[in-house]
Amino acid sequence: MIRHAYATLVTNADYAMGATALVRSLKLTCTEADILVLHTGGVSQDALAPVADLGARLAPVELLPTSEAFNERHARAKLHGAAPFTKGTKPAFHTPLDNFAKLRLWQMEDYERIVFLDADTLVVRNIDRLFGYPEFSAAPNVYESLGDFHRLNSGVFVAKPAKATFEAMLARLDALDAFWRRTDQTFLESFFPDWHGLPVIDNMLQYVWFNLPDLWDWNSVRVIHYQYEKPWEDHAKVEKLKPLIELWRAYLEGRDVPDLAALPRPAGTAT
Repeated sequence: MIRHAYATLVTNADYAMGATALVRSLKLTCTEADILVLHTGGVSQDALAPVADLGARLAPVELLPTSEAFNERHARAKLHGAAPFTKGTKPAFHTPLDNFAKLRLWQMEDYERIVFLDADTLVVRNIDRLFGYPEFSAAPNVYESLGDFHRLNSGVFVAKPAKATFEAMLARLDALDAFWRRTDQTFLESFFPDWHGLPVIDNMLQYVWFNLPDLWDWNSVRVIHYQYEKPWEDHAKVEKLKPLIELWRAYLEGRDVPDLAALPRPAGTAT
C-alpha cells in the first residue's frame, strides 16, 4: 500500500497552537493521509495534547547534529543581524536554528511521499493531489511583486523520504563556513536547484492580501500561509489582515468555518 503523509514541525507552545489549527483544517478536507507532527524538546506534552486529540501522529525528533560553529552562525541574533527581515516582523519565539529539524522528514522512509506544511498554515481545500507531484516541489515565495517568482518558499513542499538524501543534506548543510541566509528555505533552494513550482494557490502567503490583492481568489486558494506576523499575536498588521485572522481563529477554536465564497475580497480588487 502506498503511504502518504502530511507533516508539520512544532518547536514551542506557539507553534503547537498553530499546528492545532492546521491539523483541524486538514481533517476537514477529508484526507485519508496520515498527519505527522514532528516536535522537538522545546514543547511540552500538554501543548501537544490538542493535536494528538485530533488524531495526528506525534513524532519526536532531535535537532540536527550540526557543529558549534554552524550553530553560532545561525543563532537568532547573529542570523537576523546578518540577514535582517525588512518586509515584516518575526515573532520573539522564532528560533532560526530549529528550522533545520524539518529535514528529519527525509528519514521517514515508511512514507513514499510527504507534503510538509509549516505550522503557521491553514489548508482550506483538499490538496491530496500534491502527493502526485515530484520531489522537490514548492511554491514560489510570492508576496510583494511578481519578481518573487524565482525564489521558493519552504512553508509547503513535496518530498520523497530517503535516508541517502538525508545524509547528503547533512554533508552539504554543515560544510565549512556554510551560511544559509533564510535557514531551511535557502538551503533547500540550493540543494534542489531544479525545484518544481507549485501554483501559488498551494501556498498563498498572507502578504499577498494587501501587496498583490489581484492574485487572491477565494475560489482557488488552497493553503494560506501566515508568514512573518502570526495570527495569534497582537501585531501592527492585525487590521489589514483581519479576515484572514478571523478565519484562522475559526479553525483553532473548532467553530463552523465560513463559506470561503462569502468572505470579503482584499481591498483594491474589483467586486
